[in-house]
Amino acid sequence: MTSLESKATTFLGLHVPGDPGVFPTVWDAWSAKVAVEAGFSALTVGSHPLADSIGRGDGEGMTFDESMTRVRQITAAVDVPVSVDIESGYGLEPVRLIEGLLEAGAIGLNIEDTVHSEGKRLRAGQEHADLVHRLRESADAAGVRVVINARTDLFLRQDGDAADRVDRAIERLKLAAEAGADVLFPVGRHADADMRRLTGELPLPVSATVLPDLAEKAALADQGVARITFGPFLQAALTTETNRLLDRWK
Repeated sequence: MTSLESKATTFLGLHVPGDPGVFPTVWDAWSAKVAVEAGFSALTVGSHPLADSIGRGDGEGMTFDESMTRVRQITAAVDVPVSVDIESGYGLEPVRLIEGLLEAGAIGLNIEDTVHSEGKRLRAGQEHADLVHRLRESADAAGVRVVINARTDLFLRQDGDAADRVDRAIERLKLAAEAGADVLFPVGRHADADMRRLTGELPLPVSATVLPDLAEKAALADQGVARITFGPFLQAALTTETNRLLDRWK
């Protein structure tokens, strides 16, 4: 088995602007094994499809412990780097989050700035950066360079005036970079010019979530994206295909 430290280093090295790493978003041991057998060398675990897989809702409708139970099953089934969406942190202390992730065999995390446990408020930019910093400190203390993907939901929520939304996203993600993030995640669908601004002005690799049946890797590479994931959209595409097959038997 590859060590967690080695997996974390390998995973971070796959984030290359212009030659993005593609990390299929999985939710259980079966989907993880399918992705690895298809040739992918790292995976992400999405909170939305994972919650759906155990009959819970996204937005911290499941607990951190429930999430980690499924993550352990995934890391036991595949020997590749696995990063986990931990939503907004489940109201837990960073040291508890890092310990739980490492114990489950994960080497990376997404942390978002929508606080689900507090009426879905948006953390202030510095507040979110402070959380990133505490996660980095906890990971360093544990001896593993956990890959932190700092996410902002500004575009997803459409908070504030659209005219300066890119400016505000860049400002808060730069704070996260200074606080110890490794990757920056302006989640949402972006116009070409906006994505090029984001990848051009942000100081760290930029992550994008896309529809696996519609997006093109070459176009994202040209925009400077460094990390491609599918969020809930791979599971959704498989659901559509499953319904097509089942419809034949009604």
